[in-house]
Amino acid sequence: MSKHQGFHIRTNWAFLALAVSFLSASKATIAQTATADVYTEARANADEQAKEWLARGIPGLALAVAVGGKVVYSEGFGYADLEERVPVWPTTKFRIGSISKPLTATALMQLVEAGKLDLDAPVQKYVPSFPDKGAPITVRMVAGHIAGLRHYQDDEFHIQKHYDNVLDGLKIFENDPLVSPPGTEFHYSSYGFNLLSAVIESASGEKFLDYMEGHVFDAIGLAHTAADQNARIIEERSRFYEKEKKDGTLENAPYVDNSYKWAGGGFLSTSEDLVRFGSAMLRPGVLKAATLGEMFTPQRTKSGKATEYGIGWFVHKSKSGKLIYEHSGGAVGGTSQLIIYPESYVVVALVTNFSDGGWERSEVETVAEKFATVPR
Repeated sequence: MSKHQGFHIRTNWAFLALAVSFLSASKATIAQTATADVYTEARANADEQAKEWLARGIPGLALAVAVGGKVVYSEGFGYADLEERVPVWPTTKFRIGSISKPLTATALMQLVEAGKLDLDAPVQKYVPSFPDKGAPITVRMVAGHIAGLRHYQDDEFHIQKHYDNVLDGLKIFENDPLVSPPGTEFHYSSYGFNLLSAVIESASGEKFLDYMEGHVFDAIGLAHTAADQNARIIEERSRFYEKEKKDGTLENAPYVDNSYKWAGGGFLSTSEDLVRFGSAMLRPGVLKAATLGEMFTPQRTKSGKATEYGIGWFVHKSKSGKLIYEHSGGAVGGTSQLIIYPESYVVVALVTNFSDGGWERSEVETVAEKFATVPR
């Protein structure tokens, strides 16, 4: 473990001393000293920003940056478990919410490349049980949030029921009216990605989670990314927290079962896995160059109006005016951010165990852009 892959503990000094001793003996630290010097200022800036987020009340977070496909910064701050005083490590798994969508979009586009899926076919070609809405809804529309499908409503964000398969999860919304005619308006919809998971199952002939694990997570080397399955023992899974509504103190987040929305918001991951994933989206490999270009091209409505969303990714400018591909995530007991800078090959990921945010995307951008300005 390198010196920049440690964690910050503020009360357990004996444990900290043991960690420092171990890190000092690491051969990786010696091997990476020259590289580390290049990013000293950028790392110090990232550390200070992370401490500021902690000061705002986030229980625990992990922050990572990759440059040119190499992880150059990775730190854990605060606690993964407040009650047991378990610190956050770079390998701590957090709920990533809607960053599940770009992962799902990768699976979708793999099947397009394999000739098993047509983005411009009606979804009923793959999910015949999905009700006809009076106008064609294509897979592409769903992947770009212009299909007219609704988002969460009422208390659906806190569903506790377990769904045994993705088709059962579609029953939550499939019979509801569209919020707009297909192809006419952008309406963000996590349920649309639930529908895409059923499309992926049909086109691949595999269960959705099996496909994701075998063809996306394993293919990219995301060893710490998985479905947030409550019944399973998942090593290094964080606990989840939110603010008490009356006085703002921290409390355990309520129980939820994310089986109804694996594809749109149900995965666990780490900051390091997410920057590896983002880096894999910068070059041909898991997907072809032309496919990546298609994913990162904003879709248009039937009237020709451009959206800011391609296939699984927002595409726009950072506060400083730089082109970015990004997605944030919100879950019960977790918020997250993943940003790719295609022109400088910088990727940054922030993951937390807190429902209530506590950070701005522009702050995460500033962390990344400090690394982007380092000559290399």
